[in-house]
Amino acid sequence: MIRFSRIRKLRQDNAGATLTEFAIVAPVLMVVVMGVFDVGHTQYSNALLNGALQKAGRDLTLQSASVNEDTIDAAVKKQIQNVLPGTADVKLTKLSHFEFEDIGEEEEYDDVNNDGTCNNNEVYVDYNGNGQWDAIRGFDGIGGARDAVLYTAIVKYDRLFPMAGLIGLSEQVEIQASTVLRNQPFDEQQILDAPEGNCS
Repeated sequence: MIRFSRIRKLRQDNAGATLTEFAIVAPVLMVVVMGVFDVGHTQYSNALLNGALQKAGRDLTLQSASVNEDTIDAAVKKQIQNVLPGTADVKLTKLSHFEFEDIGEEEEYDDVNNDGTCNNNEVYVDYNGNGQWDAIRGFDGIGGARDAVLYTAIVKYDRLFPMAGLIGLSEQVEIQASTVLRNQPFDEQQILDAPEGNCS
């Protein structure tokens, strides 16, 4: 009889129920909170990168840009590294083009065999003069007067919170921003004299 009364008493005892419930809910709650902070930090970093790139793009279009190019790049890196881990990898690329419509375009070629690939000794226009067919026809660097410049930043960094593996995300984040501007008309634009070549 004593035994049953103890069991009955134990069944009616609610002490410690809150602790058990919290132990079940806490891990899920922590993952959600860390996820919200992670998404917020990524969005903020992305906005900061876009802003830094827009300013750098405007600075690069000035006549003095060729002298200050390294300083402008360093300013972009410093801006983004203020909010990212010290191990963040910031890669900056600049491609100049004769016209805006050249941006993102491949070098033109005569697709004789209609296979959608520059091959079999087909003739192409070597816009950037590097001796090979390219899927993007821009020149490396900021170019000269009146050239259209595509300035791109790609940033890779480790997540701030150790929750990515728990929900199947990559441990590394990659953000990217680009801006396109035309250099100031401080001089006459060089005439584009693109030679022809043959695809291998």
